[in-house]
Amino acid sequence: MTPAPSPPSPSPSPSPSHDNARRPAGPVLVTGGTGTLGRPLVDRLLADGVPVRVMSRRPRREGDERPCEWAVCDLTKGAGLAEAVSGVRAVVHCATDPWREARVLSRLAEAARQADVAHLVYISIVGVDRIPFPYYKGKYAAERLLETSGLPWTILRATQFHDLVTTLTTVQRRMPVVVAPSGFRFQPVDVTEVAGRLAELVGREPAGRVPDMGGPRVLDAREAAAQVLRATGRSRRVVGLPLPGRTARAFRRGGNLAPDHATGAGTFEEFLANRYGHPGPHDPPESHGR
Repeated sequence: MTPAPSPPSPSPSPSPSHDNARRPAGPVLVTGGTGTLGRPLVDRLLADGVPVRVMSRRPRREGDERPCEWAVCDLTKGAGLAEAVSGVRAVVHCATDPWREARVLSRLAEAARQADVAHLVYISIVGVDRIPFPYYKGKYAAERLLETSGLPWTILRATQFHDLVTTLTTVQRRMPVVVAPSGFRFQPVDVTEVAGRLAELVGREPAGRVPDMGGPRVLDAREAAAQVLRATGRSRRVVGLPLPGRTARAFRRGGNLAPDHATGAGTFEEFLANRYGHPGPHDPPESHGR
């Protein structure tokens, strides 16, 4: 069961400089603004008329004429961070670091607190508190750190994006068969819908932990692999692979799913059709294993 939303952590003691009513509205800073989630979030905010500052490790591409500011920053080292958060009214943290997630968020939160940022929105993953996968453990540690940071905050957990579930199959394109972890299920969600939800949240008051966001349908891993193969016009065997260990057991128990929060509308089938089109008829791939 999803816990009730946590109340926002208290802001620093009020003073004239902390009075939001007296402070001019600044842009929303999107960390990882050129990534899988950051790109559609920036586009959505700009479409809504929200001033945006993109944070990226790389300079702005030549020819990018979107009406947004740009901040070059290396979050792992903190280079350029103070300048990136200066004058922003809110931060949406979409950048991620599989090995240093909590450390990076700690650095960002401290810089945001010193810059008097009014709201930090963090995107997390459904199941980070139930699945002992190292990356998930890092995300959960980052959540707990934000909760005690002294910043007003909002945390949204989402299920896996369509791109990730697709990649689990496409990375095996040179293998004679496609392997799918036995008993694993996914609830893929459209990244643009998650971006839309984040855009809504950053425009509101800090809300603590908000309800999870999942895709419209739960898919068995073998079923998802078969759909990718059909969409890409390949005919291969899908072989179930039993995986040992606590992490695999947690996935088999559905720790990564949010069936009670299937608020996403875009289906995995629609995503594949949009990406790959409709290939010509062929024999559907076989599915083997349990």
